[in-house]
Amino acid sequence: MSKTNKIIYWIATLWLSLGMISTALVQLLQMKAETDFMTRLGYPAYALKILGVWKILGVIAILVPRFPLVKEWAYAGFFFMMSGAFCSHLIAGDAMKDTFPSLLLLVLTIISWYFRPANRKIVTAA
Repeated sequence: MSKTNKIIYWIATLWLSLGMISTALVQLLQMKAETDFMTRLGYPAYALKILGVWKILGVIAILVPRFPLVKEWAYAGFFFMMSGAFCSHLIAGDAMKDTFPSLLLLVLTIISWYFRPANRKIVTAA
């Protein structure tokens, strides 16, 4: 892996992790603004706790060395969560300021996954 790819991976992964942890904390604390936001999108308030826990577990999975299969599942979970959030905002007709964070985390998920080092990938015999 080139030094440039490694730098891209770590920058994207650290920003992704920071974004997921910060939104997870807001969701776990069920702050009023976040609860209102989710309810307005049509989701139950209890989903906040589920999503918050999943995000924290996903960040741990992505940052901890080894366990490439678990990392794949974490990236898939992040992809589905963020693409679902982005689509929910679009369907609800939200302003770009409300839609952009989901899109940013989706893009960071894809970049982190794409540039991950070989020791963080599932290696299959050809």
